[in-house]
Amino acid sequence: MWALMSKLFLLGRAPNSQGNTQSSKPDWAQADPREIDRSLTRALAKPSGGWVVVDATRTIRNSPSKYTIHGRELVAWWCKKKGNEGSRVAPDYCPHMGAELSQGHVDGEGRIVCPWHGLAISGEKPRGNFEPLKTYDDGVLTWVRIPELAREGEALTEKPYLPERPKQFVDGVIRMEAQCETRDVIANRLDPWHGAHFHPHSFANLRVIDRGEDSITVRVVYRIAFKLGMEVDARFDCPDPRTIVMTIISGEGVGSIVETHATPTREGHTAITEATLGTSERAGVVAWLPKVGRFIRPLVEERARKLWVEDADYCERLYTLRKKP
Repeated sequence: MWALMSKLFLLGRAPNSQGNTQSSKPDWAQADPREIDRSLTRALAKPSGGWVVVDATRTIRNSPSKYTIHGRELVAWWCKKKGNEGSRVAPDYCPHMGAELSQGHVDGEGRIVCPWHGLAISGEKPRGNFEPLKTYDDGVLTWVRIPELAREGEALTEKPYLPERPKQFVDGVIRMEAQCETRDVIANRLDPWHGAHFHPHSFANLRVIDRGEDSITVRVVYRIAFKLGMEVDARFDCPDPRTIVMTIISGEGVGSIVETHATPTREGHTAITEATLGTSERAGVVAWLPKVGRFIRPLVEERARKLWVEDADYCERLYTLRKKP
């Protein structure tokens, strides 16, 4: 389908979902701070199981990496041992004399080796006061369960609350840090009205077409390049208090999702990990996804990073205003 809309040529299928909230009010009036705050309060009240996202699993596969999560210095690495492969996350200190394990290497048995004296640690069992953390690899992201969150009232679960994902997809993941709290990241995504104003290079003709107790649905044109765009209906909802998911429900790419995860790092700082999982209802396109993934991924990640450089400013502004005396 080709159509002319606000000087944009639209490609792909047109969305056909029916909404019930097509307000004639300007965006600044629709973006009611009280309503956004009520939506945020409901999202923050959801259970998390004590889980937070660490990073893209493919990043952890590369080499030992240092992370600060919930005020703790952690090391993450990939265990390559056959039959026991998987992500490992543990305190970033050697139980022997305290060296940073993130400065070490992983041996052929999948153990992390201390750079000071060569102590090899499997990361499967406690060793003195050194206790590895429970991890979960969902196929795209690695999660870690933070025991301290139980003391803050979050009941721990065996695995995180995962959003529904397409069966086949091309994924791209970015991670960056902002000077804000996790609630500010979720609040940013619960305000879709800023999209076409704050990111005119990526979005146009955005309007909210449905607003429920736990979700917001928008109709928006994604700018592809130059004057080419694609119009879709996308629903935003929160499966846990530190995650918000956008799902395309009508138009081209139905089933594609964008997961935005907010992980507390240290006081007043949050890591934003965003996973984009693109798919299609067209059988021919789906068949090509595994072949084109490595070529498309850098483009997906570059675009997501550009958006989050801008949205990080939004989140940091919310944080600054809230913390003013």
